[in-house]
Amino acid sequence: MAKPLFSEAEWDFATLDAVYKAIEDIALNDLKLDVYPNQIEVISSEQMLDAYSSLGMPLMYNHWSFGKLFAREETMYRHGYSALAYEIVINSSPCISYLLEENTMTMQALVMAHAAFGHNHFFKNNYLFRQWTNAEGILDYLAFAKKYIAACEERHGRDEVEAILDSAHALMDQGVFRYRRPPKPSKERVLEKHRARRRHEEESYNELWRTLPAGIEPPAAPPTPDPEEDFDGEMKLPEENILYFLEKNSPALKAWQRETLRIVRNLAQYFYPQKQTKVMNEGCATFVHYTIMNTLFDRGLIGEGAWMEFIHSHTSVVFQPEFDDRRYSGLNPYALGYGMMADIRRIAENPTPEDRDWFPSFAGQGDFIAVLKDAWANYRDESFIEQFLSPKAMRDFRLFAMHDKSADPTMKVSAIHNEQGFRAVRSALARQYDVGAAEANIQVVGADLKGDRKLRLEHTMHRGVPLHAGAREMVLAHAERLWGHEVVLSETPGEA
Repeated sequence: MAKPLFSEAEWDFATLDAVYKAIEDIALNDLKLDVYPNQIEVISSEQMLDAYSSLGMPLMYNHWSFGKLFAREETMYRHGYSALAYEIVINSSPCISYLLEENTMTMQALVMAHAAFGHNHFFKNNYLFRQWTNAEGILDYLAFAKKYIAACEERHGRDEVEAILDSAHALMDQGVFRYRRPPKPSKERVLEKHRARRRHEEESYNELWRTLPAGIEPPAAPPTPDPEEDFDGEMKLPEENILYFLEKNSPALKAWQRETLRIVRNLAQYFYPQKQTKVMNEGCATFVHYTIMNTLFDRGLIGEGAWMEFIHSHTSVVFQPEFDDRRYSGLNPYALGYGMMADIRRIAENPTPEDRDWFPSFAGQGDFIAVLKDAWANYRDESFIEQFLSPKAMRDFRLFAMHDKSADPTMKVSAIHNEQGFRAVRSALARQYDVGAAEANIQVVGADLKGDRKLRLEHTMHRGVPLHAGAREMVLAHAERLWGHEVVLSETPGEA
């Protein structure tokens, strides 16, 4: 039996390094995880609060909403109403994991297993992150965005920049491509567009700009190419990405304002996969840290005290309050994700006849990590639940389905724990994780650029639910600010 790597709660960097290497050995050689290079940083509670306020990113442009969030989180923390996260992890290459300096050595080990290997593997391998994010370029792009917005504030004034950011942030959920990328123009078309932009800048050059202090000139372009290509002169409608349409077609926006919209929608696109994989991402990281920490204990690399501290934290993370508990706020994504992944391991290693009926492709095959790695790579929350939620897991979570329509005077239980009911419950739960159903489906359906320049938006209602009157007015106000002319919003019934 090996000697424990640590025996005290206090940590130092030599111990962190030794524990990290032991965790890395298990993650890469036992679990066969595939990860970006890791960068581990230990930060203070103040720095953790600052990271909260900037959407968990290591650097970010200035906006009042970030300061408001910082003030709120700091007040809640200082008064004991909320605790800080043990870690923050960033989808980048290298993958940056922030560890809170107040953590004990046991918690630092858990966090490294959770973030530096669990989340890291998921970021690198899930198809949504591979398709929509650029882990190698995000840090450079954030540095560009921060410098660009600061330069715009110097040149055009903070109020004018803030107004554009306010509207862009308000429409951020409608600033993503959900289903496709726009078609790429030819290389010649892109070069011609850049030449035309340079000609325009030369023609509109103002000699007064030379009086500006050195170092505040906005960069001409991002350091890395934008994943979406530039507008090719034709409006292809309907368009789901409102910020993209406004950036390319608004008759009112100046060049710096279009670049600001591009920055915001690129950030929105970067975070969009995380919205669709909350259960899977946290489930993967929790399953990985649980497996690694238990392996460390089995090999004698952590002692019983450390294991007890770990298991106390783990059970708190995956705790699922009952529906009548004041702490209940829906299904805990950590609990559901970890519960399903632990169940997949059980099915692969010790299946029941029921499991063999439901999951004939992997029940009893033994290699649970191959099944999990395939799921982590090729599914999002909705499809993962639809494919892998087992009857046992539904019984463990005591799931059933309710039928509720506004026109009916009562609710009724529509699915219970039987063959037909299990499938109905699984499908109903999966639909709740469809981001497209949770967010308003608003698209650009028309724009008269040669006449009155009226922009027409259309909201397709989900289950007959219209936009809230206040939300509707806000959408119109922010869209009109960016479009510069009248914007109208209609609603269609959509699916029942």
